[in-house]
Amino acid sequence: MSYILVVNPAILSSTGMPKEGVIFATAVASAIATFVMGIYAGLPFALAPGMGLNAYFAYTVCGQMGIKWQTALTAVFLEGVIFLLMAFFGARRALFKAIPPSLAYGISAGIGLFIALIGLKNSGIIVQDPHTLVKLGNLKSFEALVTLLSLILIATLLKKGISGSLLLGIIFVEGLALVFGKAQLPETFFGFPSPSAAFQLDFHSIFTGAIIPVIVAFLLVDVFDTVGTLSGLSARLGIPLTDKKIGRALTSDAIGTTVGGLLGTSTVTTYIESSSGIASGGRTGITAITVAILFLLSLFLYPLISAIPEFATSAVLIYVGAFMMASLRKINWEDPSESLPAFVILIGIPFTFSISDGMGLGFITYTAVKVLTGRLKDLNPLLILITVIFTAKFFA
Repeated sequence: MSYILVVNPAILSSTGMPKEGVIFATAVASAIATFVMGIYAGLPFALAPGMGLNAYFAYTVCGQMGIKWQTALTAVFLEGVIFLLMAFFGARRALFKAIPPSLAYGISAGIGLFIALIGLKNSGIIVQDPHTLVKLGNLKSFEALVTLLSLILIATLLKKGISGSLLLGIIFVEGLALVFGKAQLPETFFGFPSPSAAFQLDFHSIFTGAIIPVIVAFLLVDVFDTVGTLSGLSARLGIPLTDKKIGRALTSDAIGTTVGGLLGTSTVTTYIESSSGIASGGRTGITAITVAILFLLSLFLYPLISAIPEFATSAVLIYVGAFMMASLRKINWEDPSESLPAFVILIGIPFTFSISDGMGLGFITYTAVKVLTGRLKDLNPLLILITVIFTAKFFA
């Protein structure tokens, strides 16, 4: 998961955030959250800014909606506080159970398509077209060609079970970029980044109708990602997690997001890549503490990280997007009242270029279909409330 140290700053710096500050925030927020996971929860799980929500933060909230990155960070901070309160009062399970699994699977896959689309766009493989919206770009361009080569390399390395495949894919592109003059080596290989994005919260414009759905999207995706990942890692660990362990793990996640918002990065979540540490024998919090220390040590590689061009991360975005599509197999495609809303979310997120808009379309569709088919037992007050929030956003 070390690739996040390169990918996250590349994405968030597109908002105007200082790349140096994002590198600092990414490493420190990841280290703090992972350290808490190791000490407080005693689990070998690592945390870092989540893929998908960082892209949503940069390209939708700040880019499409025109919200200042300082305000977007405030939304992340508030989401973290809400998540922390939910974890403290034991309400996180109620929220998780309130959302139908089919919608959760659709959200995961939709975010995957969203991330992949960004990777294709950043590499020039897909470009804008005034007649067909998008079209195939120039595959002979350096950026597109090395992205395709890197994607093939990543898939090959992963198939062979080689650790650090995604990071090696980035290093491969960076090496070619240096050879062909598309990137430059930094003046020095070692340094320490300035926390220039820290404590930049802006509460003046946070409580608006446009921001509330953003906070809801951050919160829902954070909960789904964390609980889903914890379930998968628990199975890999071979030890059922008690409610106490789950509560402490969720608290660690919430602390990471809250600290991340303060320091200057998007939502922090538990990474499924923690399974590699478990496979290598990591069974306790000592593994997480070790990862936290490595995150802090990576700060001294700041000059090297900042020299990596944005297109070097494109293949990683495409692969992560493909990986997230696996959740689609869990949807009951024989039941239209479940499959159609999930499909609406699946296509809504990338086509609207917005996680919250795609989710909103799916939630409204789900509630409407259940009401019209008389399956009111599939609805619950919290689900209806979320539907009302999105309906007000679209039609009020």
